[in-house]
Amino acid sequence: MFDGSFTTSSSTSTNPPPNKPNIKSFKIGKHAFWIILAVVVVVILLRAAIYVVPAGNVGVITRWGAANRTSMAGIHVKIPFAENVIMMSTRTQKDESPATAMSNNLQVVSSQIAVNYRLDGSKALQVFQEIGPNYAEIVVAPAIQNAFKAATARFTAEELITKRGEVRQMAEDELIAQIEPYHIIVENFNIINMDFSAEYQNAIEAKQVAQQQVETSKQKLAQAEIDAQTVIAQAQGQADAQKALKDTGALTPEYLQYLFLTKWNGILPQVMTSGSGMMLDITQFMQGPEKP
Repeated sequence: MFDGSFTTSSSTSTNPPPNKPNIKSFKIGKHAFWIILAVVVVVILLRAAIYVVPAGNVGVITRWGAANRTSMAGIHVKIPFAENVIMMSTRTQKDESPATAMSNNLQVVSSQIAVNYRLDGSKALQVFQEIGPNYAEIVVAPAIQNAFKAATARFTAEELITKRGEVRQMAEDELIAQIEPYHIIVENFNIINMDFSAEYQNAIEAKQVAQQQVETSKQKLAQAEIDAQTVIAQAQGQADAQKALKDTGALTPEYLQYLFLTKWNGILPQVMTSGSGMMLDITQFMQGPEKP
């Protein structure tokens, strides 16, 4: 029952204390971060410092853009970020390109040229400093064209065909003289084909045909002269033999009749005399001389 008095009841509420940060875990996580960061930095530095030069190449090392040294094939170390490596091949390379030139007699000749060359690896640093890594486009290609033009200008168009080996060797010597000062070694100079204008090719064919006909005529003339000399020799021999027989008295009527009979085929010819209708009896030519 309500007794008219108010009773105040106080209830005590229990609140959990706030969570305190785990200082130990925080320190471990911070250390792990720095360790991972250090490992990443070391890996990046190692990758930037270690480099490999493949076989058949020379590595040119530049430091802040300036050529510093060269490295041969193998594993090497450089200063990270400050030094860079530029590879220059020392293997045999091939340059194949069309070339147009003029012969000594002003005939246009078009050819396909193939040249094998390589860089002198011991002079790679000097080539890089003086020319750069694109030495093939800067030095080799123009020199090939100049060497071919210089060689073909010393021969006529016909000689370019008949003396092709000499033309090739002369062009190779000319190319060596032009690019050897740049420490580039020429291994071989090849002329793959050599073409002239259609008009000149037709003229060459016609000339060759005419020359062949002249040679054939000369051979026939020589053979005719030989045959004539043979006939003369035979006639002279026969005349000498007959003279010898006559001088010795061996050319008697009996001997002449013997020669006639040895060449006779056994058939008596019938000869009709003109106008008389009479047959000529030739048996009398076969009878020996009458004895007195």
